[in-house]
Amino acid sequence: MNKTVRVALVALLCVGAAACSKKQEVKPQAQPPEQVAQTETNQSNGKYTPADLDTDACLRQRVVYFDFDKTEIKPEFQQIMACHAKYLQDRPMSHIRLEGNTDERGTREYNLGLGERRGNAVSSALQAAGGSASQLEVISYGKEKPVCREHNEDCWSKNRRVEIVYTAQ
Repeated sequence: MNKTVRVALVALLCVGAAACSKKQEVKPQAQPPEQVAQTETNQSNGKYTPADLDTDACLRQRVVYFDFDKTEIKPEFQQIMACHAKYLQDRPMSHIRLEGNTDERGTREYNLGLGERRGNAVSSALQAAGGSASQLEVISYGKEKPVCREHNEDCWSKNRRVEIVYTAQ
C-alpha cells in the first residue's frame, strides 16, 4: 500500500474517531441569551463553532512539527489533522493559511521549497480527512521566521514546522 493511501486511511479513521468522541462542553462566560441559545444549539448538533478554536484542546493545537529534511506528517499529529478537517467541514466559509517553516540549515531556495512541501503535506492530510482544497492556502517562509534562534538540535526542531493560521473562521 503506498504512502498516500495509508495517510488517507489513517486520516479517515481519525475523522471517524473524532466524530464518535464526545466533545467537552465549556461553559460560556456571561453571554447574551441569544448567543447562549446559539452555542447550545451548535454543541448539541456536534458541529464546531468559531468559539471552539479557543476552547477545544485539539483545535488549539495549530503547529505540526517535522523531522530533519522530512515532509511526512508524524502519527502524533493525525488527530490534529482530523480536528481541523472537521472544523473545515462544519464551517465551509472558514479558511486556513498553512505556513511552512524550516530550520536555518540549507540554502534559502532549498528551505523555501522544503517549507512549501511541508505545507502541501499538511494540506493533503487535511483534504484526505475531509477538508476542502478551496479552504486552504499554502505559503512557505523557509528559514525566514524562526521561533528559536539558537544553533542546536533542540532549537532547530522547533523551527521545522507548519503553522495553521485561520484567516476566516
